[in-house]
Amino acid sequence: MTGAIDPEVERFILDYIDTVPHLEALLLIFQSPTTVWTVGELAARIYVNEKQAGGILEDLTRRSLIARVEQSPLKYQYAERSEAQTQSLHKVAQSYRTQLVQVTRFIHSNASASVRDFARAFRLKDND
Repeated sequence: MTGAIDPEVERFILDYIDTVPHLEALLLIFQSPTTVWTVGELAARIYVNEKQAGGILEDLTRRSLIARVEQSPLKYQYAERSEAQTQSLHKVAQSYRTQLVQVTRFIHSNASASVRDFARAFRLKDND
């Protein structure tokens, strides 16, 4: 599959993903749902420093994509919010495996994280 990215995948990325490391962290945690991750473990796996990894994990937690399961030290795990979200994540993971260049370009082409965060503040929430 080398064509356009699935519109559902694009929507998910626009709604929840700020950077490629955000996506890589989410997919790593999603694809290992029984694993509990420390900030350091995740940082080592996605090749960012611990400060960046901590910020990414907190972003994903605020967006209800993962959950903080321990406080000291901070540990995180995948938390299924809905079957629809899980199905979307399967599609995102498949697209990232088969359309790596297109997905990463799509992420990079979007507005900066701060602009998207500002826009999210005014978006009406769905009743999931």
